[in-house]
Amino acid sequence: MRILALDTATPACSTALLSDGHTITRELETERGHAEHILAMIDAVLLEAGIDLKGIDALAFGRGPGAFTGVRLATSVAQGLAFGAELPVVPVSDLGAVAQRAFDLETRLEHVLVCNDARMQELYWACFDRGATGLASLSGAEHVSGMDAITLPQAWRGYVGGAGRGFRVYPQLGAMLNLSGVWDGLLPRAVEIARLAWPEALAGRTCAAAEAIPVYLRDDVTRTSRN
Repeated sequence: MRILALDTATPACSTALLSDGHTITRELETERGHAEHILAMIDAVLLEAGIDLKGIDALAFGRGPGAFTGVRLATSVAQGLAFGAELPVVPVSDLGAVAQRAFDLETRLEHVLVCNDARMQELYWACFDRGATGLASLSGAEHVSGMDAITLPQAWRGYVGGAGRGFRVYPQLGAMLNLSGVWDGLLPRAVEIARLAWPEALAGRTCAAAEAIPVYLRDDVTRTSRN
């Protein structure tokens, strides 16, 4: 099976092709210009693999939460490519992708709180457990709130960490929640999105291009972006 993944929800613009354990990636961190880079990065990955979109089995994308324009871009690109090539789509949480990076970096990590900067003095955050297969599994729901509203599951024990750029904005958060370690440089990447999408695609838990929708978390995000 081959999965093509893309993400533009944060300053990390990336794409990855995962094929039975072999991965080809392109990554760039930039504050703007994702629309100028993502299609060229996808073309480069496919060219290196020697295939076109017809050789892909599923397309995955970072569906948010993240920057409004970045999440919207990833969604529209994924929809366009999937529609044109008649591909099934797997939307993947950008918070989950960060959690997966943390689990891969620290083998002792059993649970992780992911916090990404949502601006407006808020954070996008969610809690994840390390699943039986080593993949990140959402515990509870995804949220957007101020720092003081963040809570950890009462059942969490053992090595609990924090991950995401939100910890750079609020460096006191790790100590406030008594976390065992913090990885504050992590952003979501397409390679982790592809890995999280793999079992979903294998199980047939996909959607059509028209049903691939973004997750903003803020109910008023479109109104805010126009103001």
